[in-house]
Amino acid sequence: MNILSINDLSKDDMLNIFEIADSIRDNKEQTSLKTNSILALFFEKPSTRTRTSFEAGISQLNGKSIYIDANTSQKSRGESFADISKMLSSYCDFIAARLYRHDDIIEMAENSSVPVINALTDLEHPTQALVDMYTINSHIKNFKDVKIAFLGDIATNTANSLMLAATKLGAKISLVGPKDYMPNSTYFNKAREHGFIYVYDDAKEGLADANIIYTDTFVSMGQEAEADKRRELFKDYQVNSKLLEYASPNALVMHCLPAHRGEEITAEVIDGPRSIVWEQAKNKLLLAKAILLFVSMQNE
Repeated sequence: MNILSINDLSKDDMLNIFEIADSIRDNKEQTSLKTNSILALFFEKPSTRTRTSFEAGISQLNGKSIYIDANTSQKSRGESFADISKMLSSYCDFIAARLYRHDDIIEMAENSSVPVINALTDLEHPTQALVDMYTINSHIKNFKDVKIAFLGDIATNTANSLMLAATKLGAKISLVGPKDYMPNSTYFNKAREHGFIYVYDDAKEGLADANIIYTDTFVSMGQEAEADKRRELFKDYQVNSKLLEYASPNALVMHCLPAHRGEEITAEVIDGPRSIVWEQAKNKLLLAKAILLFVSMQNE
């Protein structure tokens, strides 16, 4: 089994991953992979949390990791993703890939003999969405009681995965961004098949009754050339103390990091009492281990 998209997981699959994470967190049972399991991390893009959480995670499960920077691999000289995947899967038990194009991770999965995990592409970030929904569930036990407001760039890979995961699990989600700036239609329409999803350009309206406020960087990797334009476009959707007043009184604030204080979120909010950003980040290690165990069990 591969995890390239939230579309690859059913609601029960996601709940199963959360149960595994709970077991690890609560030390209910000794959990480990087969001895000397190897995870290949093939990354075209920079990473702090995703790379470290998977490296630490497989180490804590009695395995090892090998990090391959695409820029210093034969990929830089034109080797295909198909050939890279065939080779890596002959050496390793798992592949986690962080790539620019989603089609490339599909090519890797089609040519791999071991599970492939999407560690971020231009279209999705499924492991982040699992972390996010698990973190939310730690505070709000019934997903049907959850209303998420995602602010700013509502067409990011993070937004795509989060809208699918949220609606599959029964939560409501509002995408709040500039007028005429729309989410990815494929992901939006798929999410709408699962549950309740809305789009707003008015922050006050979009945040009404929200108990989770979520934001992401206004300038994603690969968009640096249009940084000034994007900061101007999304500036009215900065998560700050005034904006918090539009949501439920006890609404919690989330950010997948890295954060740019003073742009998409203020320091006052991200470091404030309603922020669960650092809990969210900490849970990446827990979910990395749960995901590795889950795909291992699915492929036995």
